[in-house]
Amino acid sequence: MMTLTLDTPALARQYEDLSDKQYEHGKLLIQALGLGLGWRVLDIGCGTGRLTEYVAGLVGKAGHVVGIDPLQTRIEIARARASTNLSFQVGRAERLDGFFDNSFDAVYLNSVFHWLSEKRQSLAEIYRVLKSGGRLGISTASKERPHELDRIVQTVLRRPPYARYPDALETPPYKVTSEELSALLEQAGFRVRTVEIRSFTDYFDSPGTVIHFSNASSFGHFLSGLPQFLRTAAIREIEFELEKYRRPEGIVLTRNVIFAVAEKK
Repeated sequence: MMTLTLDTPALARQYEDLSDKQYEHGKLLIQALGLGLGWRVLDIGCGTGRLTEYVAGLVGKAGHVVGIDPLQTRIEIARARASTNLSFQVGRAERLDGFFDNSFDAVYLNSVFHWLSEKRQSLAEIYRVLKSGGRLGISTASKERPHELDRIVQTVLRRPPYARYPDALETPPYKVTSEELSALLEQAGFRVRTVEIRSFTDYFDSPGTVIHFSNASSFGHFLSGLPQFLRTAAIREIEFELEKYRRPEGIVLTRNVIFAVAEKK
């Protein structure tokens, strides 16, 4: 079951240090949005604010970027980045009542949509706060083409004794396919411009770094469906499997991400 109570200041700081991969593919999402000077932009699920700060540089002093995240620990780090055209606050995608109708030129969710259980409500709220012709960008884990790490984790968790805890199998729990995402956007009233899956090759110096990144980026949810005594054992088995992916440049894993851009009609 999804909860926001597993995050800690240590995990938030770890995410700040290890989030290069999500930050870099986030910049590709922003490029696809084609932001302009003076734009007002909303970053939903901004985390520690690295990408939000980057976007603030793109819209310039005449623009403004707001980053929201439900995790107070991450917003506290993000607020150190605040400036005259950049602000942060605690908030959730499905409740944007703090923002007026038609108030943003663009909204984006980078590596966030797969954590949202209330997708229709979230998209309805995004539609409301976007101006006519405003743009929405989403990058999210692909249900039809899981990350290589997901397949490794599921291979381990289907073994006894972990198989008794099926809830541990799916993290993040609310992934969609490209087709499902297109349908959700259209049902919400958006005009879909592009939906595509891009693959990335990631390099890690050790299996431990993979585990640390997975736990930090999931705000403590990695293997959280297992009892603690089994979680420790499962991590050892996953690390053993990860060693099979070691190459001269490190542990090499493939990651698949859906990129979608839509606009308010």
